[in-house]
Amino acid sequence: MTTRKEPLLRIAKRDSIAAPKAYTIRIAAVLLALAVSGLFIFAVTRLDPVKVFEAMFNGAFGTNRRSWVTIRDAMMLLCIGVGLAPAFKMRFWNIGAEGQILVGAIVTAGLMRALGGDLSTPLLLVVMACLSLLVGALWGVIPATFKALWNTNETLFTLMMNYVAIQLTSYAVALWENPVGSNTVGVINQQTKDGWFPAVFGQVYGLNVLIVAALAIGMYLYLKYSKQGYEISVVGDSVNTARYAGINVKKVTIRTMAISGAICGLAGFIAVAGASHSISAATAGGRGFTAIIVAWLSKFNSFVMVLISFLLVFLEKGSVQIASQFNLNDYASSIITGIILFFILGSEFFINYRLILRTGKEA
Repeated sequence: MTTRKEPLLRIAKRDSIAAPKAYTIRIAAVLLALAVSGLFIFAVTRLDPVKVFEAMFNGAFGTNRRSWVTIRDAMMLLCIGVGLAPAFKMRFWNIGAEGQILVGAIVTAGLMRALGGDLSTPLLLVVMACLSLLVGALWGVIPATFKALWNTNETLFTLMMNYVAIQLTSYAVALWENPVGSNTVGVINQQTKDGWFPAVFGQVYGLNVLIVAALAIGMYLYLKYSKQGYEISVVGDSVNTARYAGINVKKVTIRTMAISGAICGLAGFIAVAGASHSISAATAGGRGFTAIIVAWLSKFNSFVMVLISFLLVFLEKGSVQIASQFNLNDYASSIITGIILFFILGSEFFINYRLILRTGKEA
């Protein structure tokens, strides 16, 4: 007669975990990531890891201008993350933020060119914001409608719509190129600054911060305290439960994606009117995909998204700085970024699961 031997190590899903313990695990993961990154730096370059980390900090916050560029980029990432949060909480895999940003950017750039000088800048900004919200919402509603009515795959649908938006952007750039033959739009309204964000509190990117902060707070309240936020949560947990509770799943799906797409479209408006004052196929710059990490890691909590956004932008800026300062190639700096992200993402495993030794003790 054979007896079944208990495995040395088992993995079990946690029912719940206290918030302080979860944050302790995440902080430990960041510290461990920095230690491993330091070992990697020393093993490969023989450089003092502390100096490399100082260089990363200087790359992101070393000067006033660098600090504001970091804030600007973090706000952009946060805005997209806030837009993705309701869709992902509903378990609607919106991979199309890149396209939604681009269509918002196209409308903004087109209005800047067409109405600059005819409307005052405050009125023009309002018009651009409203239309970028509208076109972003429409771009999000299309895949949501197909999903609600015919159960299409939203991942592939939204991904394909990114490529449509990229081609539309390329067409717009070719149509508006300045000077002719340059294949770029150049800086729109460079002389008059019609349609540009005004400085707020003396800071060029002050309005970017105010808009995104308002969106982040509004989304937190919407998801946590509103009836629609509750419906999104129920649909995300179980579609069948939502139907049993009398929730119109099709309506919630379309409405939520309209909100998600609208905020991502507004991100396109901020990118053009509040940052680059130009447009190209690279205006979204892959941030529509990076923001998925922001939304998912934060568990759709807007205030946690702020920290994740700043961390990711800090890693990006810091990696560029150490690559140039210490003559490291892009691969070395990308490896450091990858190590840190690996540990941060890996910490979520230990938050959601527990390891149980044969002796019954938890590891």
